[in-house]
Order: sequence, then C-alpha cells, then structure tokens
Amino acid sequence: MKAMKFLAVFMVLALLLAACGQAAATEAPAAATEAPAAAATEAPAASGAPEACSDALGCAVFAQGDVIKIGMGAPMTGGNASYGIDISQGATIAMSDAGNIEGWTFALDAQDDGGTAEGGAAVANKFVADPAIVAVAGHIFSGATAAAEPIYNKVGIPMLSPSATNPALTTTGSTVFNRIAFTDLNQGNNAADYIFNTLGVKKLAVLHDGSDYGKGLADIVAAQFVKDGGEVVIEQAITPGETDYTAVLSTVASKTPDAVYFGGYTAEGAVLVNQMKTTGLDKAIFFGCDGTYGEDFLTRTGANGEGAYASIAPASPDSEAKTAFNAAYLEKFGKEAGSLSPYTWAGYDAAAALAAAVKQVAVVADGKLYVPRAALVAAVRGLTNYVGLSGTFSCQSNGECNVDKPQFVVVKDGAWTNAE
Repeated sequence: MKAMKFLAVFMVLALLLAACGQAAATEAPAAATEAPAAAATEAPAASGAPEACSDALGCAVFAQGDVIKIGMGAPMTGGNASYGIDISQGATIAMSDAGNIEGWTFALDAQDDGGTAEGGAAVANKFVADPAIVAVAGHIFSGATAAAEPIYNKVGIPMLSPSATNPALTTTGSTVFNRIAFTDLNQGNNAADYIFNTLGVKKLAVLHDGSDYGKGLADIVAAQFVKDGGEVVIEQAITPGETDYTAVLSTVASKTPDAVYFGGYTAEGAVLVNQMKTTGLDKAIFFGCDGTYGEDFLTRTGANGEGAYASIAPASPDSEAKTAFNAAYLEKFGKEAGSLSPYTWAGYDAAAALAAAVKQVAVVADGKLYVPRAALVAAVRGLTNYVGLSGTFSCQSNGECNVDKPQFVVVKDGAWTNAE
C-alpha cells in the first residue's frame, strides 16, 4: 500500500515537472522573436526579406515613417568650420531635392569631426552604430577620411567625398571609398608648374601643417618645382592652432624665397599671411591651396591678403540646375554659393549621387524598404557619366571619379578673382 502511495506521488510530481518544462518551452521562443526585431535593420535576410539581403552585409531596413540617412563627417566648429558648414549646406539642399522612394524620404546627418583623424574615427563609429545610415558624403578633410575609411569598409558603408584630395586615399584597396574631388597629384603638380612657369618664381619656400592633406600636398609641390628647374630653399612643418609663426617665418626669410607655398587650411594660412609682412617676407608671394580659399581667408587677412594665390577646384559648368541651386542656397543660407569654400556644388553632388544610388538598389517589400548594402557599395563605385552641378563623374576601379586640373585664383581688390 505504501508502495502504491509512493508511486502515485511520484507520478504526480513527474506530471508537474513535465508541465513546468512545457511552460518553459513556450516562453523561450518569445524571447527569440524579440532579438531579431532589435537587429532587423542590420542582420542578413530573414524570412520575407528580399534575396539581395542574403549576403553577409545584409540590408538596411526601414519601416513606414523611417528616414533614410546620408551621413557626413566635417569640421563644423573651430577655425576651419567654414568648409564643413558650406559643404553640408550644399548637401542639405540635395536631400531636399532627392524626393522619396515610395514615401521614404532622405535626410543629411552632418556630424562634427573637427577635420581630425580622431574626430573622423569617432564620427565613423557613431555612424556604423546607426542602422539608418546607408552612405556617407565625406569625409571632408583627408586626415579624418583616412581614419574613418577602415571603419566603414568593415561594414559596407560607401563613401563619396566631395573634397578629400590626398592621393593615398585611393591606394589602399578600399571597396567603399570614392571621391568626386580632384587629387592633390593634379593640384600639386599643376600648382608647381604655375608658380615656376607663369609667376616666374625660382626660389620657393614650402610650409605645411603636418596633416595628411597639407604635408602630402606640400611634398608634391616641392618635388615638381624641383623637376621644373626651381630651387626649394626650405620645406618645414608648422604646428596647427598657433597664433604666432614669426620664428618660422624669420627662418624662411633668411633663405630669401620669391614665394611661400603653404599646404594646409585657412586658420593657419591667414596667420602666416598676416605675419609675413613683419618678418622680412613682405615681397614674397603667398601661394595657398583649396584649403586656404574662401571668404574666411579674406576676412582674416584683410589688406595683407592682397596678391595671395590659391589653387581650387575648376569652376563648375553653367547650367539651369546650377542657377536654381545658387538661388536656393542664397535664399536658405544668406550666402553666395562658393563664397565659404570651393566645394559648395561638390557637396550637393556627393549627397545627390548617393541618394540616386540608393534609389537604384532599394527594394520595397511587405511594407518595408530594404537597401542592400553590398549592392549600394557596387552602385556608388559604378557611377558612370553622372551629371552633377560641379561636373560629370565616372568612377574608376579605385574610386577616383574626377581627373580635373585645378584653376588658380588671386586676391585682387579684396576679392578672389581668376588668375591669369
């Protein structure tokens, strides 16, 4: 009898344990259905997703009401903020003009990277953590771009820079980096030729800010100037962010150069120009680059800037689209397009081209928008005869989409004008 009672109790306990096991089994899938929901915007194709999402990079997924983001890393504060502000403003108009994909609209997410490598990496890490970022119109400065590119390359976020010109950027084998700006090989070699052949300079001092962009450009100018038959009397770096370069300039003056070439940006370039007059270089020509061009340079140098040169992107061709853009830019931001930097129109083009590539590869299914990341990387690299405001672009296999030569400008009567 006791044995029977014991058996009965044992069977009851067994049934209770089985019931508990079934309850646990029905709760576990509930947790499993929540995890994919949190990662659905990044994971490879799940049930119902298009076939294009089945590779390792997967798709960016947008529900109704979500916004497709184009990122931009740029100096938005500090001494060179005019470049970031100007280029991002051009790109903002491009987002407005981009329209929509069956109701899904575009927006620019411009983040301040300070134009530095550290800032570039920080912004890139922020963007890759945001599944709504599908591409990046940038970065703007070369050093920031070089630091950001490997981060985007790992996750398949394509880049299209309007202004990062350092030649090395397209020599790393990156699958995601592309640019519509000319390279500093074109800028530097042509600047050296112009300085030697047109301006008649025989002795050149070369300064730079030590950055990937500034030093790279200065090295190119120095090498080509020597090839042309000129003499580089000194090549030296300055420390960015300082307000007194008189010691450096006094050393330069002792070499009696006919001209001083500077590879760098406006903040430091303006200080150099202002102090050349008091350090024995009042007769020497100052020759800058696309980094020293703009309204900000004129404001900072005043009368000291008269006669200064710069090399910039060639003038964009006249068109009805450009005229409409210029009017929209002036109305929205209260400045003439091209007054803050030479890359206003390229900023528009980079963002607009990325939006066009998104439209090319996007798929709408089951009430959602899918942007296949691998297909988008290929579409951006495959840009062919893309007609923008600043020119017509076709990307080569290494991401170079522009083979233009620079134009040269000079400050005359307090304004930038085309140089002869």
